[in-house]
Amino acid sequence: MTRSKEALEAQAASLPASPGVYLFKDSRGRVLYVGKADVLRDRVRSYFGPSLDVRHVRLVERADRVDHVVTGSVSEAFLLEANLIKQHRPRYNIRLKDDKSYPYVKVTLGEDFPRILRTRQLGDRSARYFGPYANAKAVDDSLDLLQKLFPYRTCTLTIVAGDDGRGRTVPPSALPGGRPCLLYHLKRCTAPCVGNAARDEYRGAIDRSVLFLEGRYGPLARDLHAEMATASEALDFERAAELRDRLRAVDRTLERQEVHAYAGDDLDVFGVAMDGGDAAVQIFRVRDGTVVGRDHFFLEGSEDATEAEVLGSFLRQYYTVDVPPEIVTRVEVAEAAAFVAFAEERRGARVHLLVPRRGKKRHLVDLATRNAEDALGQERVRWLADRGKTEEALQQLYAALRDHVGIEGPPKRIECYDVSHVQGTDVVSSMVVFEDGRPAKQQYRRFRAKLGDRNDDFANMRDTIRRRFARLSRRTPEGGVPPTEGEERTWPTPDLIVIDGGKGQLSAARAALSDLGQLQIPIVALAKEHREAIGNGEMRVKPEEVFVPERSEPIPLAPGTPPYHLLQRVRDEAHRFAVTYHQKLRSRRAVRSVLDEVEGVGPARKRALLRRFGSVKGLREATTDELADVGGVGKALAERIKQAIS
Repeated sequence: MTRSKEALEAQAASLPASPGVYLFKDSRGRVLYVGKADVLRDRVRSYFGPSLDVRHVRLVERADRVDHVVTGSVSEAFLLEANLIKQHRPRYNIRLKDDKSYPYVKVTLGEDFPRILRTRQLGDRSARYFGPYANAKAVDDSLDLLQKLFPYRTCTLTIVAGDDGRGRTVPPSALPGGRPCLLYHLKRCTAPCVGNAARDEYRGAIDRSVLFLEGRYGPLARDLHAEMATASEALDFERAAELRDRLRAVDRTLERQEVHAYAGDDLDVFGVAMDGGDAAVQIFRVRDGTVVGRDHFFLEGSEDATEAEVLGSFLRQYYTVDVPPEIVTRVEVAEAAAFVAFAEERRGARVHLLVPRRGKKRHLVDLATRNAEDALGQERVRWLADRGKTEEALQQLYAALRDHVGIEGPPKRIECYDVSHVQGTDVVSSMVVFEDGRPAKQQYRRFRAKLGDRNDDFANMRDTIRRRFARLSRRTPEGGVPPTEGEERTWPTPDLIVIDGGKGQLSAARAALSDLGQLQIPIVALAKEHREAIGNGEMRVKPEEVFVPERSEPIPLAPGTPPYHLLQRVRDEAHRFAVTYHQKLRSRRAVRSVLDEVEGVGPARKRALLRRFGSVKGLREATTDELADVGGVGKALAERIKQAIS
């Protein structure tokens, strides 16, 4: 039963006068809004005052309860709010589009011989992170240049410094063949794994890489110039030439930075553009007085929000690492004092929020704003090109299903499930996610059967649905604390479940939902086309059909219509994802069974063969001489292998 506004007000009045995070939820338990507060009681009670904006009025009308989490400080509340927004993607929050895909650059400073890599995961306190960045390809291009300038390792080997300071792997057998990899021969790595680089020398290259990632090209160029002069005076001309080439590459990078601020300034400049419920934020990263990086990010959920609110929400989600001493914006940021306290705690030093009225910094803000407007305009052209058709399909799908499955609106999140196996072997299932009619590939999941290999699609589907939606039954209790880092977290509740199969698979999935008390989630099944007899020995192809619970006949959804094509696309993606995983497992099993039967092939030789050729297909395509070339195989064993796999 939906709670009244008075009941919500009473619940708000009972909240503690402590900092923390609050979550408005609807009657189905879905998170509508996540917010943070210095004083939970006062902040939540403000939602029931007379001066609410339209967005908050709609939120309160849909809310059924308010959960909360008490934190030790406002800074902790900021971090928890950002994490919960990423986890639940609430409808009424201003949030980054596809925020899980934004990469960071990680420098593993906690290792004797650090690595530099692109990552989407934070949490290693011994590492240093840069980002987030909106363009993953640009990050890869920068790291490619950086590895040419200052070669570093990217492998996952554990390399420690010995008594002489030179590297060695732990354990020693971890290095395949005892030889460095191809990157060493391409001059992309100094091979500390075999002791070619001392720790101090390697660390010096990493320190320069950090200067490059910080955008401090000036100090980096001066250091390289001084070292080049020293090498030249010592008549080490080969080293001097190498440093000269690196210096030229840094100079070219510096020349590409066209916009300048005050000499020596370190700051981030933000411009915002808004149109309807969409917004774009442009950031200029200024280091040592030069714009060394530019990125734009798109946000959603900003209907009826002000520029100050958009900026405040974006900054809280953006600044997880790498906070500069000065942040420049066109307008005052919402809840500025709380944000500054949070930023200073993250930085460990003073942070200034500046709204310039004139001068070069004002020029930079205006330039960033114009770039944001241009980016949003271009993005909206792209959105409109495919969003129009997608939104039409979602609206029509809602119209077709609303009288059958109780769907409340056009499905924002659709999850589709498929089972793949061959005669009950290597049974796997897939879960694919479509948000706003587009694949959200970072949220795809795959399941390996826990029932054992069984040729029973219904049992396998029921087990898959049970395992996935068991997470919903482990929700955070009202007023409780959500899972800590490392614990299992819930996945968002879908607006629609699609099952690849007919009435049998649909019944199995419904049975699993019933066991978990989740029958309120709308569910349909898309049955494959099939041939049926029409008399006189003739057959006809019956198109794919959509089945819903408690109805023996398929619902009328005409082939060729937008919602029909949307369901097909979702189902085909689930099928592709499941089959790909199934084939991968079959290939592994085939390799194991074939090689295990060959006399003389033990675990080490098997690993060497798979590392070289990858699969049974690769082994079949290889010649006997190529097999014999693998360490420890030889001519006689190669012939036995070829005979076994042919």
